[in-house]
Amino acid sequence: MILAIDIGNTNIVLGCMTEKKILFTERLSTDHAKTDLEHAISIKNVLELHQIDPCEIEGAIIGSVVPPITSLIRKALYKITGCTAMIVGPGLKTGLNILMDNPAQVGSDLIVGAVAGIAEYPLPLTIIDMGTATTICVIDGNKNYIGGMILPGLRVSLDSLTSRTSQLPRISLDPPKRLIGKNTIECMKSGILYGNASCIDGMIDRIEEDLGQKTTVVATGGLAGTIIPLCRHNIILDDELLLKGLLLIYQKNISDGR
Repeated sequence: MILAIDIGNTNIVLGCMTEKKILFTERLSTDHAKTDLEHAISIKNVLELHQIDPCEIEGAIIGSVVPPITSLIRKALYKITGCTAMIVGPGLKTGLNILMDNPAQVGSDLIVGAVAGIAEYPLPLTIIDMGTATTICVIDGNKNYIGGMILPGLRVSLDSLTSRTSQLPRISLDPPKRLIGKNTIECMKSGILYGNASCIDGMIDRIEEDLGQKTTVVATGGLAGTIIPLCRHNIILDDELLLKGLLLIYQKNISDGR
Protein backbone atom coordinates (compact mmCIF):
# COMPACT_ATOMS: atom_id res chain seq x y z
CA MET A 1 0.00 0.00 0.00
CA ILE A 2 1.39 3.40 -1.02
CA LEU A 3 0.69 6.74 0.65
CA ALA A 4 0.74 9.64 -1.80
CA ILE A 5 0.68 13.28 -0.70
CA ASP A 6 0.21 16.38 -2.84
CA ILE A 7 1.16 19.57 -0.98
CA GLY A 8 -0.50 22.69 -2.38
CA ASN A 9 -0.59 26.26 -1.16
CA THR A 10 -4.09 25.86 0.30
CA ASN A 11 -4.60 22.12 0.83
CA ILE A 12 -2.61 18.96 1.41
CA VAL A 13 -4.25 16.09 -0.45
CA LEU A 14 -3.39 12.59 0.66
CA GLY A 15 -4.53 9.17 -0.40
CA CYS A 16 -3.68 5.51 0.08
CA MET A 17 -3.38 3.39 -3.04
CA THR A 18 -2.76 -0.15 -4.10
CA GLU A 19 -1.33 -0.86 -7.56
CA LYS A 20 -4.64 -0.19 -9.31
CA LYS A 21 -7.02 1.36 -6.78
CA ILE A 22 -7.20 4.54 -4.71
CA LEU A 23 -8.58 3.54 -1.33
CA PHE A 24 -9.36 7.07 -0.12
CA THR A 25 -8.66 10.75 -0.75
CA GLU A 26 -8.69 13.38 1.97
CA ARG A 27 -7.76 17.06 2.25
CA LEU A 28 -5.99 18.86 5.09
CA SER A 29 -5.31 22.59 5.33
CA THR A 30 -1.77 23.65 4.46
CA ASP A 31 -0.58 25.05 7.78
CA HIS A 32 2.89 26.62 7.86
CA ALA A 33 2.82 26.79 11.66
CA LYS A 34 2.64 23.02 12.27
CA THR A 35 5.66 20.98 13.33
CA ASP A 36 6.52 17.61 11.82
CA LEU A 37 4.96 15.95 14.88
CA GLU A 38 1.69 17.83 14.40
CA HIS A 39 1.64 16.83 10.73
CA ALA A 40 2.32 13.23 11.78
CA ILE A 41 -0.65 13.29 14.17
CA SER A 42 -2.94 14.69 11.46
CA ILE A 43 -1.89 12.07 8.91
CA LYS A 44 -2.13 9.25 11.48
CA ASN A 45 -5.65 10.38 12.37
CA VAL A 46 -6.68 10.25 8.70
CA LEU A 47 -5.28 6.72 8.37
CA GLU A 48 -7.11 5.61 11.52
CA LEU A 49 -10.33 7.18 10.22
CA HIS A 50 -10.06 4.85 7.22
CA GLN A 51 -9.02 1.90 9.40
CA ILE A 52 -5.53 1.67 7.92
CA ASP A 53 -2.62 0.63 10.14
CA PRO A 54 0.50 2.74 9.40
CA CYS A 55 2.46 -0.54 9.37
CA GLU A 56 0.58 -1.45 6.17
CA ILE A 57 2.21 1.46 4.32
CA GLU A 58 5.02 0.06 2.16
CA GLY A 59 6.14 3.31 0.57
CA ALA A 60 5.32 6.98 0.15
CA ILE A 61 5.72 9.76 -2.39
CA ILE A 62 5.30 13.52 -2.09
CA GLY A 63 4.60 16.14 -4.74
CA SER A 64 4.87 19.66 -3.41
CA VAL A 65 4.79 23.31 -4.45
CA VAL A 66 5.49 24.46 -0.87
CA PRO A 67 9.18 23.68 -0.17
CA PRO A 68 9.17 24.74 3.53
CA ILE A 69 6.52 22.12 4.31
CA THR A 70 7.93 19.30 2.16
CA SER A 71 10.65 18.25 4.59
CA LEU A 72 8.24 18.44 7.55
CA ILE A 73 5.76 16.11 5.84
CA ARG A 74 8.61 13.74 4.91
CA LYS A 75 9.71 13.61 8.55
CA ALA A 76 6.09 13.15 9.64
CA LEU A 77 5.65 10.19 7.29
CA TYR A 78 8.83 8.58 8.58
CA LYS A 79 7.62 8.95 12.17
CA ILE A 80 4.38 7.07 11.53
CA THR A 81 5.32 4.62 8.76
CA GLY A 82 9.08 4.18 8.89
CA CYS A 83 9.18 4.92 5.14
CA THR A 84 11.41 7.55 3.57
CA ALA A 85 9.16 9.23 1.02
CA MET A 86 10.19 9.93 -2.55
CA ILE A 87 10.05 13.62 -3.48
CA VAL A 88 8.96 14.57 -6.99
CA GLY A 89 11.79 16.69 -8.37
CA PRO A 90 15.22 16.52 -10.00
CA GLY A 91 16.63 13.00 -10.03
CA LEU A 92 13.26 11.28 -10.06
CA LYS A 93 12.17 9.66 -13.34
CA THR A 94 8.82 10.81 -14.69
CA GLY A 95 9.02 9.76 -18.34
CA LEU A 96 7.70 13.20 -19.31
CA ASN A 97 9.29 15.12 -22.18
CA ILE A 98 9.05 18.81 -21.21
CA LEU A 99 9.42 21.27 -24.08
CA MET A 100 9.85 24.43 -22.02
CA ASP A 101 12.57 27.11 -21.92
CA ASN A 102 13.57 25.89 -18.46
CA PRO A 103 12.06 22.45 -17.65
CA ALA A 104 13.34 22.69 -14.05
CA GLN A 105 10.91 25.55 -13.41
CA VAL A 106 7.82 23.47 -14.15
CA GLY A 107 5.95 22.83 -10.88
CA SER A 108 5.80 19.29 -9.55
CA ASP A 109 1.99 19.45 -9.53
CA LEU A 110 1.96 20.16 -13.28
CA ILE A 111 4.38 17.31 -13.94
CA VAL A 112 2.39 14.86 -11.84
CA GLY A 113 -0.89 15.84 -13.48
CA ALA A 114 0.61 15.51 -16.95
CA VAL A 115 2.01 12.05 -16.20
CA ALA A 116 -1.42 10.85 -15.08
CA GLY A 117 -3.21 12.57 -17.95
CA ILE A 118 -1.02 10.93 -20.59
CA ALA A 119 -1.65 7.52 -19.03
CA GLU A 120 -5.41 7.98 -18.63
CA TYR A 121 -6.77 10.07 -21.50
CA PRO A 122 -6.62 10.50 -25.31
CA LEU A 123 -4.11 13.02 -26.65
CA PRO A 124 -3.71 15.91 -27.28
CA LEU A 125 -4.68 16.95 -23.80
CA THR A 126 -5.48 20.11 -21.85
CA ILE A 127 -5.26 19.79 -18.05
CA ILE A 128 -6.80 22.42 -15.79
CA ASP A 129 -5.87 22.43 -12.10
CA MET A 130 -8.03 24.77 -10.03
CA GLY A 131 -6.39 25.47 -6.70
CA THR A 132 -4.88 28.61 -5.18
CA ALA A 133 -3.83 29.39 -8.73
CA THR A 134 -5.57 28.03 -11.81
CA THR A 135 -2.97 26.32 -13.96
CA ILE A 136 -3.47 25.02 -17.49
CA CYS A 137 -1.00 22.72 -19.20
CA VAL A 138 -1.06 21.32 -22.71
CA ILE A 139 0.27 17.96 -23.91
CA ASP A 140 0.52 17.39 -27.64
CA GLY A 141 -0.26 14.23 -29.60
CA ASN A 142 3.32 12.98 -29.15
CA LYS A 143 3.14 13.04 -25.34
CA ASN A 144 5.20 16.23 -25.10
CA TYR A 145 4.47 18.80 -22.39
CA ILE A 146 4.49 21.90 -24.58
CA GLY A 147 3.51 24.64 -22.12
CA GLY A 148 0.51 26.30 -20.54
CA MET A 149 -0.89 29.21 -18.57
CA ILE A 150 -1.14 30.38 -14.93
CA LEU A 151 -4.16 32.43 -13.82
CA PRO A 152 -5.25 33.83 -10.44
CA GLY A 153 -7.30 31.21 -8.63
CA LEU A 154 -10.98 31.67 -7.86
CA ARG A 155 -10.49 32.30 -4.14
CA VAL A 156 -7.49 34.56 -4.75
CA SER A 157 -9.63 36.70 -7.04
CA LEU A 158 -12.54 36.72 -4.61
CA ASP A 159 -10.37 37.55 -1.59
CA SER A 160 -8.74 40.38 -3.52
CA LEU A 161 -12.14 41.73 -4.50
CA THR A 162 -13.56 41.75 -0.97
CA SER A 163 -10.39 42.97 0.75
CA ARG A 164 -9.96 45.94 -1.59
CA THR A 165 -13.58 47.13 -1.64
CA SER A 166 -15.27 48.55 1.43
CA GLN A 167 -18.86 47.65 0.55
CA LEU A 168 -18.58 44.15 -0.97
CA PRO A 169 -19.17 41.33 1.55
CA ARG A 170 -17.57 37.91 1.73
CA ILE A 171 -19.77 35.34 -0.02
CA SER A 172 -20.19 31.60 -0.32
CA LEU A 173 -19.44 29.87 -3.61
CA ASP A 174 -22.77 28.18 -4.24
CA PRO A 175 -24.14 29.07 -7.72
CA PRO A 176 -26.52 32.04 -7.94
CA LYS A 177 -30.16 31.47 -8.88
CA ARG A 178 -29.74 33.47 -12.10
CA LEU A 179 -26.98 34.76 -14.33
CA ILE A 180 -28.01 38.40 -14.14
CA GLY A 181 -27.89 39.21 -10.44
CA LYS A 182 -30.62 41.24 -8.75
CA ASN A 183 -28.65 42.13 -5.60
CA THR A 184 -25.01 42.59 -4.60
CA ILE A 185 -24.44 39.01 -3.46
CA GLU A 186 -26.06 37.53 -6.58
CA CYS A 187 -23.99 39.85 -8.77
CA MET A 188 -20.77 38.82 -7.01
CA LYS A 189 -21.57 35.10 -7.22
CA SER A 190 -22.44 35.37 -10.89
CA GLY A 191 -19.31 37.36 -11.65
CA ILE A 192 -16.86 35.12 -9.82
CA LEU A 193 -18.39 31.77 -10.83
CA TYR A 194 -19.62 32.39 -14.38
CA GLY A 195 -16.68 34.70 -14.97
CA ASN A 196 -14.21 31.92 -14.14
CA ALA A 197 -16.21 29.39 -16.16
CA SER A 198 -16.18 31.73 -19.16
CA CYS A 199 -12.45 32.21 -18.74
CA ILE A 200 -11.89 28.44 -18.83
CA ASP A 201 -14.11 28.09 -21.91
CA GLY A 202 -12.29 30.94 -23.63
CA MET A 203 -8.83 29.53 -22.86
CA ILE A 204 -9.83 26.12 -24.22
CA ASP A 205 -11.04 27.76 -27.44
CA ARG A 206 -7.76 29.64 -27.84
CA ILE A 207 -5.62 26.57 -27.07
CA GLU A 208 -7.47 24.47 -29.64
CA GLU A 209 -7.26 27.29 -32.19
CA ASP A 210 -3.50 27.55 -31.59
CA LEU A 211 -3.00 23.77 -31.92
CA GLY A 212 -5.34 23.50 -34.87
CA GLN A 213 -7.20 20.58 -33.33
CA LYS A 214 -9.53 19.59 -30.51
CA THR A 215 -8.10 18.37 -27.20
CA THR A 216 -9.33 16.15 -24.41
CA VAL A 217 -9.93 18.51 -21.48
CA VAL A 218 -9.49 17.28 -17.90
CA ALA A 219 -9.96 19.34 -14.75
CA THR A 220 -8.82 18.67 -11.20
CA GLY A 221 -8.21 20.62 -7.98
CA GLY A 222 -10.26 21.65 -4.99
CA LEU A 223 -12.35 24.25 -6.83
CA ALA A 224 -12.88 22.38 -10.10
CA GLY A 225 -16.15 20.85 -8.91
CA THR A 226 -17.55 24.36 -8.38
CA ILE A 227 -16.62 25.85 -11.75
CA ILE A 228 -16.49 23.02 -14.31
CA PRO A 229 -20.27 22.25 -14.22
CA LEU A 230 -20.82 25.87 -15.32
CA CYS A 231 -18.52 25.56 -18.36
CA ARG A 232 -19.88 24.99 -21.86
CA HIS A 233 -17.11 22.67 -23.03
CA ASN A 234 -17.09 18.95 -22.39
CA ILE A 235 -14.61 18.74 -19.50
CA ILE A 236 -13.77 15.57 -17.58
CA LEU A 237 -13.64 16.13 -13.82
CA ASP A 238 -10.95 13.95 -12.18
CA ASP A 239 -10.40 14.75 -8.50
CA GLU A 240 -7.82 11.96 -8.18
CA LEU A 241 -5.62 12.94 -11.12
CA LEU A 242 -2.59 14.03 -9.09
CA LEU A 243 -2.71 10.99 -6.82
CA LYS A 244 -2.79 8.75 -9.90
CA GLY A 245 0.25 10.59 -11.25
CA LEU A 246 2.13 10.23 -7.97
CA LEU A 247 1.48 6.48 -7.99
CA LEU A 248 2.74 6.16 -11.57
CA ILE A 249 5.93 8.07 -10.76
CA TYR A 250 6.45 5.98 -7.62
CA GLN A 251 6.09 2.75 -9.58
CA LYS A 252 8.45 3.97 -12.30
CA ASN A 253 11.18 4.75 -9.76
CA ILE A 254 10.68 1.85 -7.36
CA SER A 255 11.18 -0.53 -10.25
CA ASP A 256 14.61 1.08 -10.73
CA GLY A 257 15.51 0.25 -7.14
CA ARG A 258 15.13 3.74 -5.70
